[in-house]
Amino acid sequence: MVCGVLAVAAGARPELVVWLFLVPIAVVLAIVDIAAHRLPDVVILPFVACALVGLGGAALMPGAGGSWRTALLGSLTLGVCHLVLFLINPEGFGFGDVKLAPALGAVLGWYGWGALLIGTFAGYLFGALFGVGLILVRRAGRHAAIPFGPFLLAGAFAGICLGSCTV
Repeated sequence: MVCGVLAVAAGARPELVVWLFLVPIAVVLAIVDIAAHRLPDVVILPFVACALVGLGGAALMPGAGGSWRTALLGSLTLGVCHLVLFLINPEGFGFGDVKLAPALGAVLGWYGWGALLIGTFAGYLFGALFGVGLILVRRAGRHAAIPFGPFLLAGAFAGICLGSCTV
């Protein structure tokens, strides 16, 4: 279903191949994070590399809907911002999320700064709504740890869909 939505949103552009390649990896990351509260390096580091290299290749193709330069800057920006958040409060933010940020910054940055901001905000919003929901139904307290990777990935999905429709 995720692949179908991305195919409709992106259309027949070169970056669609990258999105379709990254979706199964993202699903594995989300499942592992939910089950183990961990984003393993053996999956996440190739995910980052595939996002950057794949978008670099897509940028060379005619009809690409985004910018590799902005993808690189988005990767760097989101990676640094997440690292700063981790350094400020290591208990509130996992280092796996920090390692995930460059890939998400690249895929969101591909469609520009607006998509990067929307996708990042959406991920934080999804996580916050889930956390508040757990508190309201008394299944967790204010300091409970929740896996944040799936929400960051869902936010990136939303940002990619919205960004691809505006190009």
